[in-house]
Order: sequence, then structure tokens, then C-alpha cells
Amino acid sequence: MTTEPPRTGDEPAAEPRGPRVCVLALEPQLTVEIEPSGPTEQTPEVHVHPGGQGLWLARMAYSLGAEVVVCGPFGGEAGMIAAHLARAEHLELRATTTSANGAYVHDRRGGERREVAVMPPHALDRHELDDLYGTVLVSALESAVCIVTGSNPPLGVPASFFGRLVRDLDASDRTVVADLSGRQAAAAAQAPGAVLKISHEELVDGGFSADGSEDALRAAARALLDGGPRAVVVSRAENPTLLVTPERTYAVRTPRITTVDHRGAGDSMTAGIAVGLARGAELPDAVRLGAAAGALNVTRRGLGSGRRDQIERFAHRIKVRTLD
Repeated sequence: MTTEPPRTGDEPAAEPRGPRVCVLALEPQLTVEIEPSGPTEQTPEVHVHPGGQGLWLARMAYSLGAEVVVCGPFGGEAGMIAAHLARAEHLELRATTTSANGAYVHDRRGGERREVAVMPPHALDRHELDDLYGTVLVSALESAVCIVTGSNPPLGVPASFFGRLVRDLDASDRTVVADLSGRQAAAAAQAPGAVLKISHEELVDGGFSADGSEDALRAAARALLDGGPRAVVVSRAENPTLLVTPERTYAVRTPRITTVDHRGAGDSMTAGIAVGLARGAELPDAVRLGAAAGALNVTRRGLGSGRRDQIERFAHRIKVRTLD
């Protein structure tokens, strides 16, 4: 674990953190990215970061002022380094064991992302899965909001894991934001209380929606609500996000922005929604904050990165209107 140098008395006091957010990071990774650098962009610049959906979400939640605790399996050389780097980014880890985490190397010097090497993570065994469940359940009960993320492939985690976790947290009146797809999303949607964030592609690919039209997506979201979720948030790339609740449907529109890297926009949106709810915001306002975080993330090369002041100011430009 990293240690901070002793304070001399001249440094400004650390800014107090906001509400506590728990993140289930099922698939932590070590990421290595090679970027062009220098005036002629001929010098390689190598960036090493902790990655994976859960850690990207956690990074954005911390940027928005939350106190963040991450629950996930860490193991092997890649996992040991990813855990060290995550702690250096001020994330509190409740690490469980696994034999090995995944890692990848991407090269962007040619202008496009080229995959150089990928090491897949090992699946969790029964004992590792039980340990992870207990760790995230207890940590989430100590937090204002729990963000639940999944993995693809499942890594030995059955879809029922997600439904059980959402159900148990709802029974203790904990707010859950679930960013899942496929069978994992279906399982979470059969439990009460969660805000389910899902992209329009995931709705279609998972068989929830007949196509990507707005009418079909709204119908699919309403069908998911029948299982018990509090709301369904459907992100639609450059089109307005849909927020569907049992009472009404909203369209959330962001200003047009040139994309530098589209990856991580949905994860940043989920983190913004969770932090907004943890602050006590109403659901449309929480989604507005999430939309601002996701929109500004595409202007940057760092996944799950951003500045709180910019995101909160940009959120005032996000338009939310009712559709029904």
C-alpha cells in the first residue's frame, strides 16, 4: 500500500470527501497504453493504469468528490500492480483473492487503438466467489450507494449472484446502481429497487429490445421495470439518454461534442448517477450529472477521468424533458 510523505504544515489540508460509494469491481485489470508524444509525435509515451469497468467507475466517482471503496478480486502480478496503482489513486480497496487478474497492452501511435497483447483473467472458484459476496455486501451496507458491475465472460460468477446482491441490499434500504448486460442485467432486473443502467446496444444484443428505435427501447425498459427496478437508464451514444421510471419517461440531451475516445463514457455516466443519488439528488438530476460526466469523458484519453468543477458546471447545460 502506498504511503504519503509526512505533512510539513505548509500543504493545504485535504478536501473533505463526500458520501461513501461502494463499487463491485468484478474484473480489475492492469492496462498499458502506448501513446505518441513530442512535437512530431514520434516518441512513444507509455501509460500504466488500473483498469476494468469497476475501477474506471471508481475513479470517476472519486473525481466527483465521493469517498470510494472498491470490492474486487486481485491476484497474480497484474493484480498486485493494479491494486497498488488503485490505492495510489486514493481508492480504498477491500481486496479478495484470485489466482490472476487480466491485463492488456494497446498501441495508439497510429491514431487508432491497436491491440498488442491481452491476458484474460482467471475465473473465480466457489470459495473466492463466497468471499467476494460477503465482502461487497458488508461494504455496501456501510455506504450510501453501491455500484454493481459485471464481467464478460462471466468469470465463474452466475447471474444469480447479481440478483441476490441487489435483493439483499434493497432489503436493508441501500441504493443500488447496476451497470450490467445480458443475463446479469436480467437477474438484477428481477430484484427490487435498483437503478439499472444499460446501453441501447446491450438492450438489443441481450434480446430485451426488438431493435434500436426509441419506441422499442422504451418498451424494453418498461418491460424490465415489471421485475422491480426503481428505474432503467438507457444510454444511446450520440442520441438522448432515456430515463424510464414507473411514473414517466425522460429524454436527457447533451450538447454535441467531438469524441477523442468513446470508451468509458457509459461507465462515467454510471458513476455520476451514483454520486448524484448518494448526495440526495432526485433521479433526473442524478442522471443529468451522469450525462455530464459521460459527455466530458469522451473529450479525454483517460477512461473514468475528469474534473469535478467542469462536470458540475457542464451539467447545467444538460437538458432533461419528459416524453409522456
